Amino acid sequence: MATKKTTTVKIGRDAKTGEFIPVKEAKRRPNTTVVETIKKPKK
Repeated sequence: MATKKTTTVKIGRDAKTGEFIPVKEAKRRPNTTVVETIKKPKK
C-alpha cells in the first residue's frame, strides 16, 4: 500500500495586518509576525 505524502509550505504573516510576508522577514521581526506551516495534500 502506498503511503500518502503531503508537502508542507512555510509562510510568514504579519500579526497586525494579516498580510503575507517572506519567511525571512517574519523571522527578523518575531514580535509582530507569525511563521505558519500549511499542509498541501498531494493530488
